[in-house]
Amino acid sequence: MKRNNRLAIVLSITSALFFTACSGEDDKTKTEDHSSHANMEHSGSGELPEGLQEAANPTYKVGSKAIITEDHMPGMDGAEAEIVGAYDTVVYSLSYDPTNGGDRVEKHKWVIHEELLDAGDEPLKPGDEVTIHTDHMEGMKGAKAIIDSAEEMTVYMVDFVPTDGSEKVTNHQWVTEDELSPAK
Repeated sequence: MKRNNRLAIVLSITSALFFTACSGEDDKTKTEDHSSHANMEHSGSGELPEGLQEAANPTYKVGSKAIITEDHMPGMDGAEAEIVGAYDTVVYSLSYDPTNGGDRVEKHKWVIHEELLDAGDEPLKPGDEVTIHTDHMEGMKGAKAIIDSAEEMTVYMVDFVPTDGSEKVTNHQWVTEDELSPAK
């Protein structure tokens, strides 16, 4: 009887260790997803940051359709987008440590000039440190960030139905002009 009890204890401990190791893989996936925009607020209110200017002559006019050619989040690449806003600004990719203690986010696309705290009138440069003043993702607002890239261009707010069959996304901020192609 003692031998059966010991065997049961060894099996229980082995099983617990196995399942704990497997759950660590889930944590790794969650970390990777966080960096790849899984915690992103897909739909937005459509509220615009103060000072943002409508584009004078955008390639994609408000109300037109375009195909998204990037995958900031699952189901985005190849989705047909309706343009709901077009704005001329400076667009940044940046890296930051979330204020909620999550893992560092590298090269987040995109935050625009008007979404940075006290950014001033002039475009910022790669390497500049900034404070994010928007909440596209959990833990983003108030985070200190380093600018990875900066480019003046037209950005778009779009509505689209993801290609993976998930729920329609409305007022998504932001897609750059080079991440769109004409709808067929």
